[in-house]
Amino acid sequence: MPVPVITLGQMREWEAATWATGQTAAEVIRRVGKRLARRARKLTRAGDRILFLVGKGHNGDDARAAAKALEGRDADVLEVFLPDSDLLQLEMALAKKPALIVDGLFGLGLNRPLSTDWLSIIAAVNAAKIPVLAVDLPSGLNADTGEPFGACIAATITLTVGAPKTGLLAPAAWPFTGRIEVADDVGLVPCPFKSELNWMQPDDFAHFPPVRPPAGHKGTFGHALIIAGSLGFHGAAVLAARGAQRAQAGLVTVLTQTEVYAPIAAQLAAVMVNLRPPGTKMAVTASALLVGPGLAAPGLPDELRLTVRHWWRGTDCPMIVDATALDYLEAGTFHKILVRVITPHPGEAARLLNSSTQKIQADRVKALREISKKFGNCWVVLKGHQTLIGQAEGEIFVNPSGNPHLAQGGAGDLLSGFIAGLLAQPALAADVGQTLRYAVWQHGAAADKLQAARTNWTVEDLAVELGNAR
Repeated sequence: MPVPVITLGQMREWEAATWATGQTAAEVIRRVGKRLARRARKLTRAGDRILFLVGKGHNGDDARAAAKALEGRDADVLEVFLPDSDLLQLEMALAKKPALIVDGLFGLGLNRPLSTDWLSIIAAVNAAKIPVLAVDLPSGLNADTGEPFGACIAATITLTVGAPKTGLLAPAAWPFTGRIEVADDVGLVPCPFKSELNWMQPDDFAHFPPVRPPAGHKGTFGHALIIAGSLGFHGAAVLAARGAQRAQAGLVTVLTQTEVYAPIAAQLAAVMVNLRPPGTKMAVTASALLVGPGLAAPGLPDELRLTVRHWWRGTDCPMIVDATALDYLEAGTFHKILVRVITPHPGEAARLLNSSTQKIQADRVKALREISKKFGNCWVVLKGHQTLIGQAEGEIFVNPSGNPHLAQGGAGDLLSGFIAGLLAQPALAADVGQTLRYAVWQHGAAADKLQAARTNWTVEDLAVELGNAR
C-alpha cells in the first residue's frame, strides 16, 4: 500500500507507539541493518569494498548493523565522532576507492548548523564522487524542510525508514536525496498517521492490471481514439499510438492532419490511421479520447480548439488532454461523473496558471490543486521529478519510479498514449486513480529497467519496454 509522507514529529510519535508495544529499538535497528545490507549488495559486486560511515546516533547504529549483516563484500567501518581528528582517517579510507559509501553520520535528530569541521567531512565525501547509500536521510539534511544545515552529503540512493519525511520531497532536497526508497518492513507498528501526500510503492501494482476474462474480445478492452500529429511533429502521434498499444486497448485509432498522414500511417500497422476533417465527431465506439500530442505546428484550424473545448465539456468517455491541447482548455466545470485527465509538465502547468515554472516547482502540490480546481476538479498528472497524481481535493500520490534519462522528447507522448489505452478499457476506467498511478509508475519503472541494462536507451526503446516492468 502507499505510505504517508510524514513529519519528523510524527516519526517520533510512531516510534513511541512502537516501543509501547514491547518492540525494542535494537530489533528495529537489526532489521534496518539487514535491509541496508541487502540494498548495498545489489549496488555492488562480489568482493567490492564498502565504506560504512558511523555517527553517534541511531543512523550510525543502523550502518554498523548493516556492516555486520553484509555478506560477500568487504566492509570497512569508520566511526566519525570527532570530525577535526577523524578527517585524516576518512581521507585514507576514501583513497582506497570503495565501490559504495553507506552514510550513517547524522539522522533525524540533527537540528543546528554544522561546524566547520563537519563541513569538511561532508565536502570530502562529496568530492570523492563515490556512490552513496544514505540511511534514512542524507547527513546534513533537515528532515522537515529539506534544507541542508550548511552542507549535505549527496546520496545516490536514500533508504528512508518507515515512510518518507516531508523534507525529502522538498525541491531544496532534490540535489542530495538521489533516488528515494522506503524500508517499510523493519518492525514498526502500522503507521498511525494519514497524509495529504502518499508515496507509491511497487507492491501497489502487484495484481494490476487485473487478469483479463478468458472470453474477452476487442470490444471488451475498448477503443482508444487519438487526435495527434501535425507538420514537423508526426512522431508524437506515433509514440502516443505505441503507448496505447502497450496498454493493450482493443482498438487504437489515430486521426491526424493531411500533411502527416503518410509518415504516421507508414509506421503503424495494427493502429487505424485516418484524416481528421474539420467538424469531426467522436467515434461512437471510442471509449477513451486523447488530444494533444504533436499538435504544435502553426496554422492548425481554430475549429480544432473549439471542438476540443466542446468534447471536454460533454463527451461521455474518459478524455485525456496533453501537450499543445492543454492551451485549448477553458476554465470551468464539467459534469462531475465525467473522467477528465490532463498531463502537464511544469512549464505547461505554469502556462495554465499564468505563473512561472519556478513557482510551480516551489510548491507542486499547490499547483496541482489549483490546476484541478480551475478545470473542473479534473485529474492532474503533474509530470517531472516525483510526478504527482491527484485532484483539487483528496489524497495526492507521489511516484517513486523513473530517472533523469526520461528527459527525452517523446516520453510524455508515450505516457499520455499509455494512459488513454488503459482508460479505454472499461474495467480499468472504473478506478481512475489506481489506473493513473499504475500508468505513471509503469512508465518510470520501464525507464529504470532500461537504465539498469544500458545507458544510451531511447524513447523508442521505452515504447517497446513499456508495460513490462514488474
